[in-house]
Amino acid sequence: MYTIYVGDKPIILTSEHLRETDFKSFLLKTVNIGKIIKTLNKTDLKAVHLIHKNPEKLLKNFLKLLPNVVAGGGKVFNAHGEVLFIYRNDKWDLPKGKAEKKETIEETALREVEEETGVKRLRITKPLPTTYHIFKRNGKHKIKVTYWFEMTTDFNGKLSPEENEGISKVEWLDEKASKTALENSYANIRVLV
Repeated sequence: MYTIYVGDKPIILTSEHLRETDFKSFLLKTVNIGKIIKTLNKTDLKAVHLIHKNPEKLLKNFLKLLPNVVAGGGKVFNAHGEVLFIYRNDKWDLPKGKAEKKETIEETALREVEEETGVKRLRITKPLPTTYHIFKRNGKHKIKVTYWFEMTTDFNGKLSPEENEGISKVEWLDEKASKTALENSYANIRVLV
């Protein structure tokens, strides 16, 4: 099973047929993804289930429906156990960005975290779950596939938001402040934190 977010509403890829309650089910093979996105954005429907009999083909077939953007990002901890957050588009988020050619996804994640926050001496400690969300750019929908990594750093210098990327703040947040920030964040970020 996979979850792809349209805003805060999930599209759930599954091979199970469940009785519909506050969601609708469609066959992945014949779905009109544009109509699904519009329905989730404009109605009070809570979720959509896309069904395929072969669980091995769920994600592969779904990713063919729209162009993909591959990104890498980090959930970064400092020596005090605080998590690094960025503030962009009036929401709290974790630093991430698009992969460049000839760069591993780990290199992407490390580079993007440093560029967006100014934090140096980053070290990947483990991979985290991959997230998927649909966004619209220049009138076209795309699927962002973000590979996340837990990271640590001993950096205690000045944080510097990458303003030309729309980031207005970068902050280290303790557990209590992180919970508050997540109230004004994205569903796929809440899964990670």
